[in-house]
Amino acid sequence: AVQHQLKTVQQVLGTFGAFAALLADGSVVTWGDEDSGGDCSRVQAQLKNVKHLQATSAAFAAILADGSVVAWGSSYSGGNSSRVESRLRNVKQVESATEAFVAILADGSVVTWGNEDEGGDSDAVQDQLKGVQQVQGANCKFAAVKEDGSIVCWGVASDTSAVQDRLQGVKKLWSCGGAFAAMVEDGSIVTWGIPEMGGDSSAVQDELKNVK
Repeated sequence: AVQHQLKTVQQVLGTFGAFAALLADGSVVTWGDEDSGGDCSRVQAQLKNVKHLQATSAAFAAILADGSVVAWGSSYSGGNSSRVESRLRNVKQVESATEAFVAILADGSVVTWGNEDEGGDSDAVQDQLKGVQQVQGANCKFAAVKEDGSIVCWGVASDTSAVQDRLQGVKKLWSCGGAFAAMVEDGSIVTWGIPEMGGDSSAVQDELKNVK
């Protein structure tokens, strides 16, 4: 049904049950399960001059050329951004966890929406989320790197207390399903999150030096 529309495709992303394609003219084509983002008819008129797409498990978010964001799909998974719509201005980047989105604004502040228990609610750390340079999402949590090299985390199983003394001068951040890994100034790697999913690197810690 959409095959004839899929020309000059620039980006394709998938949720657990649907796809979205960004075309060269800045429009978006979706297909698949309607409840997982496969139906964008509710916001189709707004999906113009789209620059980038991001996806959770069942919702999509599009950054427009004017720095605003349009979301659709399951509200539970971030498909409804109306609660924060007025704050989604001058958006530079959008990242996702399984059920929530986070937007980094031009001034280094952060806006979140989606499942409040799984990263969509950042109120508890909002005053710390200034000067944000990078954000990574894991299964149901986010971690942000600030310009001073410190880390701020929120969501499920996001406690960094066990490694907080080593999380200084963070240069780069990665994530997998349930854990984070940060490279610090001396080239070593610090990990946290669910131990069985990469959060515990103690067995190889001696080898994680001079990482490039």
